[in-house]
Order: sequence, then C-alpha cells, then structure tokens
Amino acid sequence: MTPLLQRLGIPLPIVQGPMTGSDTPPLAAAVSQAGGLGMLGCGMRSPEAMAQAAAAVRAATDRPFGMNLFVLDTPAPDAATVQAAMARLAPLYAEFGLTPEAPARWCEDFAAQLEALIAARPAVASFTFGILDGAQVERLHGAGCMVIGTATTLAEALAWQEVGADAVCASGMEAGGHRGTFLGDFDASLVGTMALIPQCVDALRIPVIAAGGIMDGRGIAAAQALGAQAVQMGTAFLACPESGITPAQRAAMARAQGTDTRITRAYSGRPARGIVNTMMERLAPDEAAIPPYPIQNALTGALRRAAGAQGRADYLSLWAGQGVGAARVMPAGELVALLAQEWRAATACAQE
Repeated sequence: MTPLLQRLGIPLPIVQGPMTGSDTPPLAAAVSQAGGLGMLGCGMRSPEAMAQAAAAVRAATDRPFGMNLFVLDTPAPDAATVQAAMARLAPLYAEFGLTPEAPARWCEDFAAQLEALIAARPAVASFTFGILDGAQVERLHGAGCMVIGTATTLAEALAWQEVGADAVCASGMEAGGHRGTFLGDFDASLVGTMALIPQCVDALRIPVIAAGGIMDGRGIAAAQALGAQAVQMGTAFLACPESGITPAQRAAMARAQGTDTRITRAYSGRPARGIVNTMMERLAPDEAAIPPYPIQNALTGALRRAAGAQGRADYLSLWAGQGVGAARVMPAGELVALLAQEWRAATACAQE
C-alpha cells in the first residue's frame, strides 16, 4: 500500500482514465467496486449532467471515485475564423447531406462546472488542459476532494505541486486522447512515459501517477519500479462493454495496432492521439490553420455524431493510445481483477 492508495482508501494502484465522451457511470462504478478508482470524464458535461452522473455512480457503489474537468476559458472567435473553419469542413459534412453550423455555445462554462464538482464532493477532483490557482485548490480541499493535476512535462508537474495539488498524473506521449499540455510547446512536450515518470518522481514531494501506454500488470509493475504510486489507464478500459464508445469505434480498435495511431489537431483543434482514418488524413494538410479547442471540437461535433449514427469509423475521433493492440474485451470488473493478478505476479517475479 503506497501513501497514495492509503489516502484514497483503495487496494489497487489502478485509476481508470477519465476518457471524456467515452466514460459512463457504470464503467466508473465497476472499476471502483473492483478496487481501483473509477473516473467520470466531465469536461463536456453540463453541471446538471455532472450531478446526475455522480449520483449514478453512488447508487451503484459506495467505493471512492473521481471526476475530471477540462480547465478552459470560454472562447470568443471572430467571424472570419469560424467561417473559414466551416468552409474547410463543408465537403466532409456534405457526405452526410449536412451543412456545418456554428453552435449556440462553444463549451461548458468552467466556473459553473467547478461549482458542480465541489457540490458533488467526489473523493478525487482531477484536471487537464490547464491549471487551477491555489484558492481553487483550497476550495476543493474544503469539500473533501483530493486534487490531481495532469502534467506532460516536469515543469507542468512542478506547477501543479506549487498550487497545492495532492498528486500529479504524468501523461506520456503514448497516451490516447487529448494531450494535457498547458505550458510551452506541444511538440517539445511529447515526452515518453518511461522518461517522464522518473523525472517527476525525483523532483516532486507529492505522489506521481503514471499514464500512457500501460495496458497490463507488467506495465503497472514497471511504472511502480520507476517510482509511480499508481497508474492511470484509458485505452485498456475503452474496450470494456461499459464504456460509451460506438460499435464502429470498437471494431476499429479491434483491428488497430500501436503504429496505427497518430497525434492530430484535425478533430478538436487540440493535439490528441487516435487511430488514423479518412477524416484525419483529409484534414492533415490544413492542420496549421485549424482553430484551437474547443472551437474545432464544437464545429466537428455534428459530423462525428452523424458518422457514429451510420456506423462509419472513417469520420469518428477514434481516440486510442499506442497500446491499443493489447486492449482486451471483458467487463471492467474482470479486467481490474486480471490486471491485479498480473501486477502481483510481475511484482513477485521482480523481487525474486
């Protein structure tokens, strides 16, 4: 039992990745019930939906769980930027008989989401895309929440420690989905998990959670050997039947290997790792001109929903990490049990 696990009150060093948009209350509840830490990805949930999701997890388990938010300012793009982005997407929309439209709002209001998170009082409040200030961290502590910040570099990890975070999730470049980078250049922040973890462990006073490319118990043991006190696993849990991905994405994951993933801005305007498909390739030449998250994300939302409804993976954001080829299809509780068995076996072997 590491200090982190003792504080959380969980027996296993396994945190389910938040996976905003693909998470579900049944998935979070199953992971928590099995001894890990289930997470709700609330970056795109309204405050009302956040409260409902937290209540659903609590109705299914009395074990600790966490909630994750994107730290975002609400954008105010100029009309020319929006029109250019919609013109770029128009040929893709046309394949579904649709026309791109500007949304009523670009994203949920972060301040309102933070209030909803504080009201929900989960065991863990985690954050990505940005950083809180010390006063916000103290408010979360006052609500009984442990605060975990996402870092893709040592500088970001140190920044989270400075504002009072209780732990850092150090996310390597192998991880699927959006990069959490908030300081410096995205390209320079593509640090591998095996390099990032010991840097953070050596420099920080707070616990480090390893993320990126970890798919089995051997990966958990390896992360702990580098000093991590737990691991966060997203792609491994995407394949579970409790996740919210579409059948088309499940089929794409089943065919994919790690070399089939790329980091792209095409879908959302923020660098993210996913399985290469038609939409990624068609927008690749224009990546430099694509507006930032959440503008592009909102403008492609209807297109991706239409693709999902028609079972077309070629226009979905197929978020997945480099470990996608090792994903195993089984209920989340069974996966946690198998991971625990593998982790204990790998740890015992290393100690012989």
